[in-house]
Amino acid sequence: MANKAGSMKYFKLKEDLKNDILSGIYKPGDKMPSENQLARELSISRHTVRKALSILEDEGYIVAYHGKGTFCTERAIHKKQSRNIAVITTYISDYIFPQVLNGINQVLTENGYSLMFKTTGNSRVNETKCLEDILTKDVDGLIIEPSKSELFCKHPNLYQTLDQYEIPYVFIQGVYSEMTDKPYIVMDDCKGGYLLTKHLIETGHRFIAGIFKADDYQGKERHRGYVMALNEAGIPYNPDAVIWFHTEDRASKPRGEIHRMTKEGFPMDAVVCYNDQIALEIIYELEALGISIPDDISVTGYDNSALARLGVIKLTTIAHPQKKLGEMAGQLLLEQIQGIPNEKSKVTRVIEPELIVRNSCKDRRRMEEKR
Repeated sequence: MANKAGSMKYFKLKEDLKNDILSGIYKPGDKMPSENQLARELSISRHTVRKALSILEDEGYIVAYHGKGTFCTERAIHKKQSRNIAVITTYISDYIFPQVLNGINQVLTENGYSLMFKTTGNSRVNETKCLEDILTKDVDGLIIEPSKSELFCKHPNLYQTLDQYEIPYVFIQGVYSEMTDKPYIVMDDCKGGYLLTKHLIETGHRFIAGIFKADDYQGKERHRGYVMALNEAGIPYNPDAVIWFHTEDRASKPRGEIHRMTKEGFPMDAVVCYNDQIALEIIYELEALGISIPDDISVTGYDNSALARLGVIKLTTIAHPQKKLGEMAGQLLLEQIQGIPNEKSKVTRVIEPELIVRNSCKDRRRMEEKR
């Protein structure tokens, strides 16, 4: 246990000092506290301090000069014109992400840049680690999809360090609420949620459930559009008809809640889903319960992914110009690197949604007329 406690102490000290360096508390060239000073202030042994400093030196964050002391290095300094671009997304290999990355890659490689890709799994802890690593690399810019973008940013100091090092960055598919002054490319997700819900209302649906993601920008905006369409049609908003889920329970909660609502006889003639992946899961669950789609319940998706066009039931959804979004992000980052002012930007920041109607929704107007 003693050995484990000792290893935890040096690891924590190493991480704390690294964070201080990356956040700018210690700047390149600054003298670091001595072993004796750190040991005294933190009430730990010099051996623990020496081990932590040794690792930081091996990783290139500090350098020791005999007789002078230990100094913060210039490893994290942005040297400009490295021709390297970092791209951080929540996921990389499935759903809409390959085409988004394809668009980014096409624009930037055509302009002579090399790309390094990282993923967070929509984890804020992993986003912190990715940004810390980027700050130790020589990059000209960053494109990043924020993790859990509806939550308050957990590591603003790292973005402030990017600003300090003059590394431009562009947010895609979401932006932290406290950083909307930064460049970003998003869809008008509020309008997308509105178009889907309005289409259902116009085709005779009155009991419209909604499934939305609580921890990202898209989920909040799509829900807002859903509410706007209901209000416009004079249909009371029912919070019991809305299922909120998070990244951690996305594989279980939407299906579990729709199962519960169906078993309890909750009135539903349509479900507006957060995206195509969730829509297909809901269709599978409803069909397993003996409910016919769309005869009994209509279902909509979002993103117009490949999933929306597969199978007998093809999803009514919102077109997501995946590759185009990536291209726009690449162009916007190039403008930032070139120092083009935002007011002179040629890149549209908000993408207009387009409704795509397929056979996952039924026109119920005749049924309403008969009633």
